[in-house]
Amino acid sequence: MTVTDSRARYERDGYVIFREVLDPDLVAEADRHVDWLLARHPGIGPDQLDHHLARDDPFWIRLVSDPRLLDIGEAFIGPDIALFATHYICKPPHGGRPVLWHQDGAFWPLEPMTAITLWLAVTGSDPRNGCLRVIPGTHTMDLQAMRERSDVESVLGRQIDHEVDESHAVDLVLNPGDVSVHHPQIVHGSNGNTSERWRRGLTIRYIPTSTRITDPEAASPFLLRGQPSDLGNSYLPRPRFRDDRHMAFSGNENWR
Repeated sequence: MTVTDSRARYERDGYVIFREVLDPDLVAEADRHVDWLLARHPGIGPDQLDHHLARDDPFWIRLVSDPRLLDIGEAFIGPDIALFATHYICKPPHGGRPVLWHQDGAFWPLEPMTAITLWLAVTGSDPRNGCLRVIPGTHTMDLQAMRERSDVESVLGRQIDHEVDESHAVDLVLNPGDVSVHHPQIVHGSNGNTSERWRRGLTIRYIPTSTRITDPEAASPFLLRGQPSDLGNSYLPRPRFRDDRHMAFSGNENWR
């Protein structure tokens, strides 16, 4: 798919899929990274491995700064790219929680709301194990109010405060190494995992450096490509690899 085609689909539908972006060896390292994180942080659930953990994790920052991912980001937000946040959302077999219908931008302290999410499939992702689902075209809506949901156990505990016509939902079926891209205002969610397989994915939230982060504690900002702007965003230093502190990975000698 050409850049022109991908942008046209994104502008029309609010999402687009790129196939075979990352090689199997790197995806396998990401899968091992999830196991390492779960073992290192036993009190954190597999759908709560969020950006705070990435701040001192060389492999995580190496992964989100992979040139193949940044090239996709650049096609949508330009050459000056920062990481806003990143989050492994993983669902164990026979029990992963759903993510109720929402718009990402409703949660993000960004001005303006210029951002993009890359969703990297670490394992296969399909309807049985709780793949991402989107409502095409809803990215043209304003950000909607959210309401609490205590009647169902879910990742966010909230959902968009109006009825969603699920007959228009599209399941984003991905193989390991595939990447979907979606708009911060598209209505999306996912069902629980009813299969015998894990569903593991990594969300990567890129912003142009011209977008201001208004609540730094809600972010883990790293300058990944290009130049900073004069908005005053403060970027974190690249974490340095330590044998006694971090997961070993291919190329870690370049992160010491």
